[in-house]
Amino acid sequence: MSLPYRWVIVAAGALMTCVALGAMFSLAIFLEPMALDTQWSRAGISSAMTLNFLVMGLGGFAWGAIYDRFGARIVVMTGAVLLGLALVLASRTGSLFVFQLAYGVLVGLAASAFFAPMIALTSAWFDTNRSLAVSLVSAGMGVAPMTISPFARWLISAYDWRTAMFDIGITAWVLLLPAALLVRQPPKPAADGAAPSVAAEGAGMTVPQALRSPQFIVLGLTFFACCAAHSGPIFHMVSYAMLCGIAPMAAVSIYSIEGLAGLGGRLLYGVLADRLGVKPVLITGLAIQAVVIAAYLAVSELGQFYTLAVIFGATYGGVMPLYAVLAREYFGQRILGTVFGAVTMLSSLGMAFGPLAGGMVFDAYASYSWLFIGSALVGLGAMAIAIAFPPLPRRELQPA
Repeated sequence: MSLPYRWVIVAAGALMTCVALGAMFSLAIFLEPMALDTQWSRAGISSAMTLNFLVMGLGGFAWGAIYDRFGARIVVMTGAVLLGLALVLASRTGSLFVFQLAYGVLVGLAASAFFAPMIALTSAWFDTNRSLAVSLVSAGMGVAPMTISPFARWLISAYDWRTAMFDIGITAWVLLLPAALLVRQPPKPAADGAAPSVAAEGAGMTVPQALRSPQFIVLGLTFFACCAAHSGPIFHMVSYAMLCGIAPMAAVSIYSIEGLAGLGGRLLYGVLADRLGVKPVLITGLAIQAVVIAAYLAVSELGQFYTLAVIFGATYGGVMPLYAVLAREYFGQRILGTVFGAVTMLSSLGMAFGPLAGGMVFDAYASYSWLFIGSALVGLGAMAIAIAFPPLPRRELQPA
């Protein structure tokens, strides 16, 4: 395993996150044809996505713990088998309840097997350019709406929703199983040939100690607040733009631009974090995110929406991978899978909170103004929490 093999790990991780998260989020593409064909309620079908977020949170924590004990390959291989199986089962079900179990529970459990373990594995392979590498793996999530979703739409148009979902399940097996075989743990010592730093050892913390530490509490609360701040505006952006007088197709394009900008943001913030440090880049990104969310209250024209979409997408896409890098610096590689899985669980709760809160605000006031005001305040809260990050743990080097 030569040093360039670490970039194979990055490519495999990006592919896995793209296929897994793309398959999960493609439910939005299936919603209308499924409702028309089965007469199931849209709320019932959509509830599978709520289950996805909840199961992903718990699954990310469990898979992370398994990664720490057994390594990444068995985790991602299991996730690949389970994802294809879940999609195939969901495509053949005749019951809404069974569909919710297959798509909401099994797909969510399978999708969570890739993100936290592959992020943890990538950080183990890199001592230099770590932020960039983690950002590239995370970029697979940004590519998903531009690949899996159009593929699903084409299949539905050519055949029907059941055939489309079945084919995506088979495609998941074809792509993910070979990719899982490429997954390897880094050689010993560290992949760069350098001894791990004192801080990287996490001061010898056990998992219970880490989960009770001030570092974990601050990291988890920041990630939760960050996701709670941007998930509502992301989910309700198309509806808000239409309320402002933007045509439906143009409103959808705003969402697409946010996703595309997120790809560039991941690369930009990854490079900046490697050069300037993770914490200052994260705090700056959270501040920009909060300001841009508030700025949506002052726009009404399509060009203005596009401008903010570029900044907003680049910012929330750019800061997301940085939490994994901070977790690596605080807690070291030995327990990173478990710790980052727990942090990811908190972020999933934040992602689930935003859309629900936005819907409740609109139902109460027939306006999204308070959603953007509240989200901006939560975003500022995330920045304030991030400022409170404790110093990295350090301990005395033992004499040889």
